[in-house]
Amino acid sequence: MAVEEAVGGYAGGVYLRSRTDGLLRLAALDGLPGRLFRPWWRMHVNRPYPVAESYRSGQAVHLPDAESAMRRFPQLTAGLPFTFGSLYEPVTAGDERFGVLIVLRPATPGVPVGPEDRERMRAVAARLAAELTALSASGEPVVWDGDPFRPEPVVPRGGAETAVDRLDQAVLSMDRQGRIRYTNAAAAALPGAQGRPLLGEVLWEALPWLGHPAYEDHFRAVFMAPEPVYFVAREGRAPSGSWLSVGLHPGPDGVTVTLGSAGSDPYSTGPQGSGSPADRSSALYRPVALAIALTEAVTARQVSAVVTEELLPAFGGRQLAIYLLDERHLHLAWETGFPRGFLDRFDGVGLDVRLPGVETLTSGRPLFFESMQHMAAAYPGIPLDTHVGARAFLPLIASGRPVGSCILGFDTPRGFSAEERTVLTALAGLIAQALERARRYDSEAALARGLQSALLPHRLPVREHVVTVGRYLPGTVGMDVGGDWYDVTETGPDTLALVIGDVQGHGVAAAATMGQLRSAVRAFALGGNAPEQVVRGTNRLLIDLDPGQFASCCYVELDRTTGRARAVRAGHPQPLLRHPGGRTEVLDLRGGVVLGVDPGASYPVTEFVLEPGALLALYTDGLVEQPGTDIDAGVERLRATLAAAPPVPLTETADRLAGGAGTTGHRPDDIALLLAWRTGTVG
Repeated sequence: MAVEEAVGGYAGGVYLRSRTDGLLRLAALDGLPGRLFRPWWRMHVNRPYPVAESYRSGQAVHLPDAESAMRRFPQLTAGLPFTFGSLYEPVTAGDERFGVLIVLRPATPGVPVGPEDRERMRAVAARLAAELTALSASGEPVVWDGDPFRPEPVVPRGGAETAVDRLDQAVLSMDRQGRIRYTNAAAAALPGAQGRPLLGEVLWEALPWLGHPAYEDHFRAVFMAPEPVYFVAREGRAPSGSWLSVGLHPGPDGVTVTLGSAGSDPYSTGPQGSGSPADRSSALYRPVALAIALTEAVTARQVSAVVTEELLPAFGGRQLAIYLLDERHLHLAWETGFPRGFLDRFDGVGLDVRLPGVETLTSGRPLFFESMQHMAAAYPGIPLDTHVGARAFLPLIASGRPVGSCILGFDTPRGFSAEERTVLTALAGLIAQALERARRYDSEAALARGLQSALLPHRLPVREHVVTVGRYLPGTVGMDVGGDWYDVTETGPDTLALVIGDVQGHGVAAAATMGQLRSAVRAFALGGNAPEQVVRGTNRLLIDLDPGQFASCCYVELDRTTGRARAVRAGHPQPLLRHPGGRTEVLDLRGGVVLGVDPGASYPVTEFVLEPGALLALYTDGLVEQPGTDIDAGVERLRATLAAAPPVPLTETADRLAGGAGTTGHRPDDIALLLAWRTGTVG
């Protein structure tokens, strides 16, 4: 792919659409080792990435430097936190969208992409689109569902400089695909080389211990940014494996790798942790990746899961424990990687106990132990889950308030550079803020649930000729509670008021508004007002109480002896009526606008008769509405379910309707249901 060279780039590729709707796949990649960039081989068109935006919009995206990328696409820089520029050009022909052409090149801070480079990208994309159009016209489907195409390897040239062969250090040179093109004599003695020349092999396949996920970020850094990177690596995963000091030196056509002994304690001297500006850039961007993921975590369990998925891989950790502070005691909230039951002995410890997990919180200082021996020496007699490894204890403090402590565990001894200590401390602050937010959420959710339970009727009146049953189910997403309500009120010797409503929103505010409306409807009904006057008065009251809030409502006044009903509907779903013979219909009640919008709104009355044996069902939209489907389809499912369900026992019918009708255990919204059966012939 010569386009990257034409615009000063060092790597290029093409994403093409796949057979999976909305999914792009990387079809070709040149200038970068495909293995290191596997997480970006697949890209959904709705993701917040420049490739996806270019495909969706049909417009080019130009990011001259990391600052512009961070500003527009923070997820991109969180995953590839290096100083590089990138160009994205859609590959289109008319209305046909084939994919996106990409080029990566050195960053040009403050200098936008020039018109010549823009035109070169457009020209190459146009030629590619023309070729794909011709291919499509010949009957070939223009889709890509495999791994990226890899250019054929160039036959390596042998030979080595005598001076380089004198070095004790192993020296290798690999191209931008990761293939080894040169080795000196010492490279044959590397662990895993087994004396073979290694030429033409991919580095991570020739030396698998260098392919450990903990080292991938170092290699990505050197391929993406023109700065050397230094780190230490252990040959193999066994504690007895030797430590090697690794240096990566990038150039326009590849990377030179140097490997030498790091000694028995690799962290006492030499490069530690983040060894270059590029690698330090990677470390500094790690909080961004974690912060982005934490924004979607709501509960403490979700926060802990995000930390496990984002923090441990970034630093090569294997164990994680999170303790939360409650009444001056630390309680275990989450653990992974530790032996079963090992941490139970530390659950509920007070703040006066001398343990690193306690002292990191009481002192506010993170504690780093490069080996288990160091930790045992600092805390004699402390139980250890292993004798090999390293530990980091981080205080979780949010806005000066102690929240808990976090333990990171590593399988092998390791050092903690100044950059890593800074980053881990910053990450601990982010985690603490997220956990504090989760605690507030849990408290508010508990308050809202209690309020909702207190405001809903605990029992419905029992009278001759009419049996009523109500159900309320909180949503499974978000705050879990909302403003749905139902009520049955005796308004006269022979009349009942059946009411159901839905206040906009969720949480404490919606539950409180629901309580006010329920009380208002009940007060207006008991005052002897006609149905239209009850709803009209409630509408005006809501506007006075909370301008900008609105609610839907259906009010039915039923004479239980004659079955005569007078109904008013304010923007609420139409009720269902099951006749004694089983025929079930959607009633056509005239209606007015939702409550809280128009103080002068009128609400017409519709009359119908509830025959003996007939069943009336009032419900909120959470029972029939699902994302991505028409609400009419949900109403029809509910109608069919009601038609197939015998009305008695009425409690079983209510459970069947509330638990079925397309809800399948996942409820984006809460649900209220009110059934009224006029006793008589069962059909």
